[in-house]
Amino acid sequence: MRFQTPQFIEVKDKIFGPFTLRQFIYMAGGAGLSIVVYTFAPIKFLAWIVIIPTLGLVVALTFYKIHGRPFIDVLESAFTYFVGSRLYLWKKVPRKIEKSAKKEVDTSAFVPRLSDSKLKDLSWSLDIQDIDRNPLKK
Repeated sequence: MRFQTPQFIEVKDKIFGPFTLRQFIYMAGGAGLSIVVYTFAPIKFLAWIVIIPTLGLVVALTFYKIHGRPFIDVLESAFTYFVGSRLYLWKKVPRKIEKSAKKEVDTSAFVPRLSDSKLKDLSWSLDIQDIDRNPLKK
């Protein structure tokens, strides 16, 4: 039995001409709100002060995307950021150690070169450091 795999699932269906259902609802809601404000406002100049930002928000909700995300998602993220609690993490700042005491070189721990082979020298120096760290191996 063969099944069809859905393709182009990221593309929204265009229901009302070139607009998706969500875009159409934003535009219809913004237009309806603008008509209601204009109709019931006693001073038409004050109505335009409310209508222009409303239409700007409607256009942003309908068409504007930030980094490929719809504007409504960005508004939701901003709202939850400003309303929600924040988590503050403590970042450890390294202390500056003053170098007042100079390092003294212990001459008794001088390790002579045994051979020309660097691999043998490395092996020998690791064995010496292992014995210094673990006193049971002495």
